[in-house]
Amino acid sequence: MIHNLAAGVQAFTSNAFLVAGPASADSPAADDDGDTGRRVLVDTGSNFDVLPGIDERVDDLDAVVLTHTHRDHVGNVKAVCDAYGVETWGFDTEQPAVDNAIPDGGTVELGLGTYEALHTPGHKDDHLCLYDEAAGVLFAGDLIFQNGGFGRTDLEEGDREALIRSIDRVRDRVDEGLAELHVGHGPSVLDAPFDHVELAARAARMR
Repeated sequence: MIHNLAAGVQAFTSNAFLVAGPASADSPAADDDGDTGRRVLVDTGSNFDVLPGIDERVDDLDAVVLTHTHRDHVGNVKAVCDAYGVETWGFDTEQPAVDNAIPDGGTVELGLGTYEALHTPGHKDDHLCLYDEAAGVLFAGDLIFQNGGFGRTDLEEGDREALIRSIDRVRDRVDEGLAELHVGHGPSVLDAPFDHVELAARAARMR
């Protein structure tokens, strides 16, 4: 299951998704033996205590995977790594928060799913999206949001043309079978998420 541990937090933070077990209750990857697979936190959030939410749902943590290293996504990295003795995974190991590299096109295990890493710069150079084709689940970080929203490009490393290319890449990689879109800020999209990806591709081209 995928739990957003930042839900309801009023402080400025990214979402922080704990992935353990199948992506959803009706996922074909569900394990009848109750195996949680690899217990992973996707982004740690910041400015709130994320540890109680982890402890409430799993008895340990195996890894942290980062969509990118803006402060709101990595603020809790040290607290999480110290508490569980885990390492982080992301695109660029030259970033202080990233211990291990996930290359473009590489895979990472989250829960019981295998996710393909898509390097998607434009919001930040080290941005990754994570896609499990079998389960139809996409972690889009700050590339795509609900209702056609898309990542800011007015920050350092922001690049609108690169962002458009990245959204197009994701749109071309997923399809209408996409079941879950989990984003860096705001609510996840569980109703026709592919439509929101297409909306973002169009909206990012508007000036």
